This record gives sequence, structure tokens and C-alpha cells, in this order.
Amino acid sequence: MLKDLFHKKNSQDKGYAVITVQKERSAKELDYAAKYSFEKKKVEEEPQEGLLTCKGCSAKLNKDEVANNKGVCPQCSHHFRMRAIDRINMTVDSGSFIEYDTDIRTVNPLEFEGYAEKLDQAREKSSLEEAVVTGEASIDKSPCVICAMDSAFMMGSMGSVVGEKISRAVEKAIEKSLPVIIFATSGGARMQEGMLSLMQMAKTSAALGKLDDAGLLYISVLTDPTTGGVTASFAMLGDIIIAEPKALIGFAGPRVIEQTIRQKLPEGFQRAEFLEERGFVDMIVHRHEMRDKLSSLLKIHSMGGDINE
Repeated sequence: MLKDLFHKKNSQDKGYAVITVQKERSAKELDYAAKYSFEKKKVEEEPQEGLLTCKGCSAKLNKDEVANNKGVCPQCSHHFRMRAIDRINMTVDSGSFIEYDTDIRTVNPLEFEGYAEKLDQAREKSSLEEAVVTGEASIDKSPCVICAMDSAFMMGSMGSVVGEKISRAVEKAIEKSLPVIIFATSGGARMQEGMLSLMQMAKTSAALGKLDDAGLLYISVLTDPTTGGVTASFAMLGDIIIAEPKALIGFAGPRVIEQTIRQKLPEGFQRAEFLEERGFVDMIVHRHEMRDKLSSLLKIHSMGGDINE
């Protein structure tokens, strides 16, 4: 029975999807914006200097204009991916962020070939030691512990240090009786660390279980993309789960799922709006409104009920 999944089916067979594999297109790295650094993207054609191409509407946009708009396309509201420190600075009160665990450094515990070089490249590219930045801050004077993942570091993959930093941040929140906010963006567990990477799913989930036992709030913010082991662990454990518009959220990618089940997936499958309709996401919040929404939720939580304006 299982071997039938791997037989090539005739395109006329009903009930199976016909998946067309497209050839890779050439691409060029776009420079980072001056104020906010955006991810490398493949574009249909090379934009002029000082411009970038919107993935949502294909418009040619001025980089500074997008940067000043918090990484949101002014024409179609497409949300570009953001660097962790930019997201933190956009969210918290100015000067309030105190970073945790800056001295933890990833090594190559399994002596995986080429991993050390990839880590060096990721550090150089992202100016970070790892794929998550953690610390404490205040949002509109409401204190919290905040973690932000960064897709510029090996696609935000979760290795031992990412799991350790998030777990330590949660433990610090328990110690200080503070709520936790985690901005997730990840390609999943880091394969170069094997089982050690998978263990971080259990470790982060256990830490958040202790946070829940302490009666403290955990807000999970899902950004594009949130996939793999991160989705299967701490990203979906929030008391309140928020997503940015049209963020890709799931475990396996849609193409992998189609090739496995041999069926076409519904329109918008694994996008934030699709998941909100089915109860996996509590609310979708535009980036321009994220700080105010988080501030409101923190205040409601601290008061134990509705805010009286």
C-alpha cells in the first residue's frame, strides 16, 4: 500500500494532483534597507538601484519608503520579513530593551561537516550570534520578556542555543512574574544538530508549561514563515496566538504535502487567514497596529479584566 505513494501516476488518474515542477529562475540579492534590513528575495527582474520589488503586488518600491513604513508595502500592505532587533525596536518603549544571554555561542556538537563554516557565514550575514534575540523591555510602560527570531540567521532554524535562550528567557519571566511575547519566524529544527535540535521542542514547551503553571501570560506572534519544529512546539502554545497578515504557518511545506497526499490543497492553505478561520490563530494584526494591540493585551492581563477607558 505504501509503495503506491511513490509510483508515478498517470495524469488522467482522478483524485491526484498534477504538480508541475518549475525551473529555478535567476535572482540577485537585494541590499538591506538603511533602517530595516529585509531578507534576500528572488525577483522576476533586477530592480533599479534604491528600489525593491514587492512580492505581493510586484510594484517597484523605494527602499527608504518601505523602511519608513515599518517594512510594509504602501500599495498592497505586503509584510516584508524583518530583522529581530528592528522588530524589537519597533515594538518596545525606546531604550527599555535589556538583552539576555549575549555570551552563549553555538558550537558543532555532532561535528557535522560544513556546519562551522555555515555558522560563520550566518554570523557575518546577520551580525548575530544566533537566530533569536531575547531580553526584557516595556511596551507602553507594561513590562514583559520578549523574544524575536531572525530569519537572516540560517532561516531562523532552531538549534540548541535557540532553544536554550528561549527557555532561559521564559524562566527569567517566571522569576520576575512577567508575561512573555515571542515573535516566531523559522524554517524549523536545525538538521545539523540532529536529535539535539529536536530536543529543543520539548525543552521550550516544558518551560512554557511552567510559565502557565505560574499563571503568567504567553503571547505568540507568528510571522512569515513559521514552520517545522517551531510550529510544532512553542509557536502554537500561546495563550493568545497572533499572526501577521498572509504569514505562512505550518509544519511541512504545501508542495511536500501535495506530493505526499496527491491532492490539491485549498486556496490559501497554511496562510494566516486560512488558519484564523479554523481556529488555529486567534487574531491577525497588521504590523502598524501590533504595538498597540500588544500593549492593550498586556494591560488587560495586568488588570485581570477589561480596560476602562
